[in-house]
Amino acid sequence: MGGILGLIILILDIIAIVDVLKSSMDTGKKALWIILVLLLPLIGMVLYFLIGKKT
Repeated sequence: MGGILGLIILILDIIAIVDVLKSSMDTGKKALWIILVLLLPLIGMVLYFLIGKKT
């Protein structure tokens, strides 16, 4: 069961990173969000979709 959950988080992280790259944010903000998602996969992804997507 843990492997499936990890795979789901990985897929959602990839979706978040692709969304960051497609966004109209400046390069610095994009880099910060990608680093946050990579260092804190679950928390970074959730924060991006709650906070980062609005900016």
